[in-house]
Amino acid sequence: MCGIAGIFHIKESAAIVDRALLTAMNNTQFHRGPDEGGIHFEPGVGLAHRRLSIIDISTGQQPLFNDDGSVAIVFNGEIYNFQDLRQELITKGYHFKTHSDTETIVYAWIEWGEECVKHLRGMFAFAIWDRNRQQLFIARDRLGIKPLFFATLATGEFMFASELKVLLAHPHLKRDIYLPAIEDYFTFGYIPEPNTIFKDVFKLSPGHTLTLTRGVSEPVIKPYWDVPFTQHPDLIKENTEAQLIEQLRKAIHIRMVSEVPLGAFLSGGVDSSAVVAMMAGLQQDPVNTCSIAFNEADFNESEFAKEVAQQYHTNHWEKTVEVDDFELLDKLALLYDEPYADSSAMPTYRVCELAKQRVTVVLSGDGGDEVFAGYRRYRWHMNEERVRSKLPLGFRKPVFGLLGELYPKADWAPRIFRAKTTFQSLARTSVEAYLHSVSILNDQQRSDLFSDRLKRDLQGYHSIEVFKRHAANCQTDDPLSLIQYLDMKTYLVGDILTKVDRASMAHSLEVRVPFLDHKLIEWSMNVPPSQKLHGQEGKYILKKALEPHLSNNILYRDKMGFAVPVAKWFRGPLKERLKQSVLSEQMLDSGYFNADYLRQLVTQHQSGLRDHSAALWTLSMFEAFLRQVLSADSAVSQVA
Repeated sequence: MCGIAGIFHIKESAAIVDRALLTAMNNTQFHRGPDEGGIHFEPGVGLAHRRLSIIDISTGQQPLFNDDGSVAIVFNGEIYNFQDLRQELITKGYHFKTHSDTETIVYAWIEWGEECVKHLRGMFAFAIWDRNRQQLFIARDRLGIKPLFFATLATGEFMFASELKVLLAHPHLKRDIYLPAIEDYFTFGYIPEPNTIFKDVFKLSPGHTLTLTRGVSEPVIKPYWDVPFTQHPDLIKENTEAQLIEQLRKAIHIRMVSEVPLGAFLSGGVDSSAVVAMMAGLQQDPVNTCSIAFNEADFNESEFAKEVAQQYHTNHWEKTVEVDDFELLDKLALLYDEPYADSSAMPTYRVCELAKQRVTVVLSGDGGDEVFAGYRRYRWHMNEERVRSKLPLGFRKPVFGLLGELYPKADWAPRIFRAKTTFQSLARTSVEAYLHSVSILNDQQRSDLFSDRLKRDLQGYHSIEVFKRHAANCQTDDPLSLIQYLDMKTYLVGDILTKVDRASMAHSLEVRVPFLDHKLIEWSMNVPPSQKLHGQEGKYILKKALEPHLSNNILYRDKMGFAVPVAKWFRGPLKERLKQSVLSEQMLDSGYFNADYLRQLVTQHQSGLRDHSAALWTLSMFEAFLRQVLSADSAVSQVA
């Protein structure tokens, strides 16, 4: 895994890229690749790279060039089918100087141009400079496992990087806050692609390419892949469970190629346990596994990880961490560069720290819930969907809307007893209801939170636009498949993969995610939705397929998640710190928030009247961003 960066002068071919500046920018992502660094300059172009050596350690340095030096690449990721591609390209007459997957991309570009990405199986973000074509070509993998940020400056410079902090190191980049991103952040807990917190900085969306041609002012951005919903159920009519295991085993096997120590995260949940079970059958040596244990029973599932480790005789190591792991709070804001509100970033950081002590590459179970419908919220949504399908919106909206207003709030109760939330969902369309169920702060809470000025400057913008945009591209009418698709486009990439990438790269650790193999996903789309969510059982077909490999104790226990006791912290050891953060002068003077509502949230939570822990954590992470990423001397404008 690596870090990439570059500067490209769009119009001036003879312009000189500032060597000292690009070097400094590249050094801000040293953690992504501590083994080596490389920079290439020529008129109008500068490419930079930090390397974490995984494959072809001796000769895989970057930037890497073709035979005559006319094509250069900087690449972050792994191409798992590169050996087959290499052989295909050799038969076409190409000569390789290295054994790296990076060089394979160079010749794939020369052979197939922009279509090269369709030949790649893996996780990647790369930039190719083709001097003969006078083009800069950038691509991001299909699911967004690897990040890519870009910006165009008023000076005519286009720049890109693996992390936002790299671009922020450029003195000419304006730090104008993009106000719709504030609405999105307090809805989702992260800022969905393609936007960032800054008006002039963007993320390249998953499954997209970007092409810049010298002399043309605007980049051309194109999709090259999307989750396919053209089902061919006859392909898996029989032996579905056996086919699933075969597909999963293939996805895992190709991710086990490494010249450095390799292992797996093992939480004791279904997905990570499945990965370990498959790995154990694919190698002779014991699998290296690691897990985090918590010193508080309600958040500790290490006993289940130990059960799997014992079953497969893994080299297992575990570290018990205090749930009161407060020292990471300020570090998180610097790690993510923009507001990011998933508190599980804390244990994720610690498990990556633990893994790096033994291995350089780990396989993870991330993505299993999205691909095979494992989240509990899918069950809730589909239960409500049965009601929505029988009653027209014209009836549901006024009736259930009124009940939602009148019914008392019961956020202290289990979800099944929170009728207020259910009524509110039933009064909405399916897409609106799903947004309501995943929102950190719902519509009314955001309206109460935001200042009159912010609401005015938002000019009616609402986060539902994110879901509507993706829903319009979803090629299925099935309600379960639709919300899986929405999660793959938003929560998976904006929250889960972002969390894992930054936490792992902070420790120079590579994480591979076999459940997000695009061939596995394409196969899974042929599985009927009823086999993913079967009655009230999520990931049904996956669990059935794994029954010969894992105990029912692992497969069918209640899902715990990777949580920390935020509600308890804010009433106890972080009580004063919470007040100092959420009610800080910077927050109150920012112009974004209703000060009275901020005080209400803090007071109600700390008195025990309400549980506002999710909202308060989201606010505290926003304050940390304002305080640490936007320094006091930064020129921050407010842009709608």
